[in-house]
Amino acid sequence: MLTQTLTPSPIASRVGPVPHSALDQFGAVTGYAGLIATEFSYRKDEEIYGEDEPAEYVYQVISGAVRSYKLLSDGRRQIGAFHLPGDVFGLESGSVHRLAAEAIIDTTVRLVKRRSLEQAAGVDVKVARNLWAMTAGDLRHAEDHMLLLGRKTAMEKVATFLLEMDRRLAVAGMMALPMCRRDIGDYLGLTLETVSRALSQLQAQGVLGFSGARQIVLRNRQRLRNMDA
Repeated sequence: MLTQTLTPSPIASRVGPVPHSALDQFGAVTGYAGLIATEFSYRKDEEIYGEDEPAEYVYQVISGAVRSYKLLSDGRRQIGAFHLPGDVFGLESGSVHRLAAEAIIDTTVRLVKRRSLEQAAGVDVKVARNLWAMTAGDLRHAEDHMLLLGRKTAMEKVATFLLEMDRRLAVAGMMALPMCRRDIGDYLGLTLETVSRALSQLQAQGVLGFSGARQIVLRNRQRLRNMDA
């Protein structure tokens, strides 16, 4: 929900700045079409929008990290995606958000009105193609996540997650995870204890090492790839 005061936040945080390629992708849609993007900042665990709220805006993470999730009837939480700097989220096929979105840590996003994007795409092929590319990326992630939840063992799920975060977050050989282990479990469909046990086993096997609770160094990526195959 857009209740935040507009703040001119710098493009930097514990989870780093937006990659240039990601800026170019979103800029191809907004800047090329002459659309105005507005920045908002959210504190840790603050809601950006709720489930079933009108999908009026499309968002991009500038700094920080966002989780999109659904609460089940029994109170369990299923995280559908982690959105990191450069990622676009909030794209919907319908008129409302199917999932809620929260800031995992202090986060800055920029947003544009969905109606403006749709109007621009209706008259400009370049905008339409870029918008389709972002939508297709969301679909590809959803398909991969469905496979992960339905067909992989607990260790395979953790290996897949680590490889994904290594690709998206690693700097100088180390990745600093913005999310806690409970978040990871809710993303992978595992309990907190199972995630912790799998990480401890991988550490004992020399596959990874810890430099702090959420800072991980992968020492044997091939071993993880073999688990993920």
